[in-house]
Amino acid sequence: MTGYVLRRLLLMVPTLFGILLINFLIIQAAPGGPVESMVAQLTNPAANAAGARMGGGGDLGASAATMQQQSQGAYRGNQGIDPELLEDIKKQYGFDKPPVERFLLMVKNYARFDFGTSFFRDRPVIELILEKLPVSITLGLWTTLLIYGVSIPLGIKKAVRDGSPFDVWSSAVVVVGQAIPSFLFAILLLILFAGGGYFQWFPLRGLTSDDWEQLSLVGKVADYFWHIALPVLSMVIGGFASLTLLTKNSFIEEISKQYVMTARAKGLPERRVLYRHVFRNAMLIVIAGLPAAIIGILFTGALIIEVIFSLDGLGLLGFEAALSRDYPVMFGTLYIFTLIGLVLKLLGDITYMLVDPRIDFERRH
Repeated sequence: MTGYVLRRLLLMVPTLFGILLINFLIIQAAPGGPVESMVAQLTNPAANAAGARMGGGGDLGASAATMQQQSQGAYRGNQGIDPELLEDIKKQYGFDKPPVERFLLMVKNYARFDFGTSFFRDRPVIELILEKLPVSITLGLWTTLLIYGVSIPLGIKKAVRDGSPFDVWSSAVVVVGQAIPSFLFAILLLILFAGGGYFQWFPLRGLTSDDWEQLSLVGKVADYFWHIALPVLSMVIGGFASLTLLTKNSFIEEISKQYVMTARAKGLPERRVLYRHVFRNAMLIVIAGLPAAIIGILFTGALIIEVIFSLDGLGLLGFEAALSRDYPVMFGTLYIFTLIGLVLKLLGDITYMLVDPRIDFERRH
């Protein structure tokens, strides 16, 4: 296993390089950019004012419209701006160098986790990422734990009682959970339980209260769970359906196999047959999908939830950076996303081998 892990770690280097290269080329071909944005702000006071509102955390839709306005007017503004000033702006953002030199310099810095400084926030990117990462990890960790904690027992029970009334009505609940996006559940929970006209049992926004530092240890823990209850619940409701059905189908397939019939014929208790023999084999497909599930929850499923509940996480940071063409933040978050995804995939394979020692990835490579 050691040799396999080392090879996988070494393969992460060209993988990261390739992903950065592809995205760098796409960004080079895309219209607009920080230079054009700055030129548009200098030549268009209205765009400048809108950009200031965007930088202060304004509406995301307005931000997108602002960036479109800036990109459309930037090249017209280039005709009336001092060429020396334009060169100074390019130098400020590092665009005075050829693309190849910029990319190689970026790769060199990223190897040391030096992501540079945000164009529009005037702070080191690594500092921004470390500041936002706990919010995304909080949402992703608790959501994953609850989804797996609910889906696996529910899927096993549905498989054992396949075709029963319990299986029928629980399938209806699962279908509803699968059909409705998590952000709609989030809005519904806000309306019902966060002061939307019915009850005000939970806070409307944020991860902690304003007086969190003054609270006792027990008070801090309670305040923390009080704030994450609705965001996590909305993500769990929208995410448990697929895993429940996957677990059920996997168990049904294993239960019908010959080794299960043999174990039952030997007189083994049903619980032992289910959890000592079937469970390990049935869980392989679930474990295989764990890394992708965590990545989806962490960085895609949580994005809209972060916006709805005003949770300043990594997904929202990357999205706002894309709107404002803040390239250091865009590439920095992309690098972190990719690295975490590769590490989780490796951990998933290791867990795969631990659950079923018959699987040996090392012999296959």
